[in-house]
Amino acid sequence: MMKKLIVLGSLNMDLSIHSDCMPRDGETINGYGFLMNSGGKGGNQAVAAAKLGVEVKMLAKVGNDIFGKQLLDDLRDYGVDVSNIEISAEVTSGVAMITRCNNDNRIILSNGANYALNFETIKEKLEKISNKGDVFLAQLENDFEVVKKSIQYAKQLGLFTILNPAPAREIDDDLYKALDLVIVNQSECELLTGIYPDAESKYKAVLDKFHEKGVEVIVTLGTDGSITNYGGKFQHIESRKVKAVDTTAAGDSYIGALCKYLVYDKDLAEGLRFASDVAALTVTKKGAQISIPTLEEVKAYFKEEEGSRKRGNYE
Repeated sequence: MMKKLIVLGSLNMDLSIHSDCMPRDGETINGYGFLMNSGGKGGNQAVAAAKLGVEVKMLAKVGNDIFGKQLLDDLRDYGVDVSNIEISAEVTSGVAMITRCNNDNRIILSNGANYALNFETIKEKLEKISNKGDVFLAQLENDFEVVKKSIQYAKQLGLFTILNPAPAREIDDDLYKALDLVIVNQSECELLTGIYPDAESKYKAVLDKFHEKGVEVIVTLGTDGSITNYGGKFQHIESRKVKAVDTTAAGDSYIGALCKYLVYDKDLAEGLRFASDVAALTVTKKGAQISIPTLEEVKAYFKEEEGSRKRGNYE
């Protein structure tokens, strides 16, 4: 039986604007390039995997409002199964206010319906839709206790469990025991290990910290690629060098792309290179889900480099 990806996560409507500088306290400044896009870490990661050909089922909650309808429509259009997403009559959909400045972004979240998810409901849905060996992916834009219990239950059901601990927060030993893989960026890594991995001399120390907690990890390093102890050995994968336009959803597209290789039991080293390419292509366009490329777009964009870089054929 073909494995699938089950994503428990957030759905937000992203309201994004570009500015030449960040406003000071009490200051109003002019912006431009306003965008309204479906987003949320859970939704972005689900879309990234679906655009790359993975069967994806989403566990989430939206409000019974215009944003909620748009969030569901967009997921459906991208190929994500939305039949297990709840619609709340009491709580509004999640919203992210994004300011883009100097090729980076700052985000303020209104959690809304994302925090109204109920563990008992998730448990029932997991029992119905999951099979042993499926990949279960979660982040931390939903209520932490609900996410924790859901991961632990997914592990009991025999699913391969992944956590992207973003927004960053401490993780207790009980949760580490239920995780097969943790995927973090540099700032999340620093919060969890006390080490900011900005030099090769720190990479092994970071991986050793996660090894002590009994979990395998992938640490994304921005333009320096990624490192991992997956499979019990150290690997450092370089990233593509591209001109960044908007970094929104870059990390999410990386994770969704990596899940393609985990679902299909393909070589993870190749998966890390592929995920790096997907993230690189994502930052060349504005927006969240709309900026995430399809498999055909990735292959076409990097076609001229595949021979020399040996990045793979990404079938």
